[in-house]
Amino acid sequence: MNVPLSNITRDQLEHAAKVLKTIAHPVKLEILKVLANQEPMDVTTLCEHVGMGCQISMMSHHLTKMKDNGVLTSQKQGKQVFYSIANRNLLNIFNCLENGDDA
Repeated sequence: MNVPLSNITRDQLEHAAKVLKTIAHPVKLEILKVLANQEPMDVTTLCEHVGMGCQISMMSHHLTKMKDNGVLTSQKQGKQVFYSIANRNLLNIFNCLENGDDA
């Protein structure tokens, strides 16, 4: 690991725990994966891309939680809200998943 762990503050650990708790759901990870390839995206389009029996109301709930916890940002255009990833460094979580056997 290249990060000097002694330099990580308690506040940073608490923020990381909050973010990880926020994305700890398969649909939320799928949302990140979809947005990683194409953003911004509105609720309906995200639901179409995510699949998994997606319902607009549940997608809106997930997106609100992710926005409220700083994982996503949103921009309103008319009646539609478009979502983007707040910090693309978060996408490194997928590298961890792909290389899980190396841990």
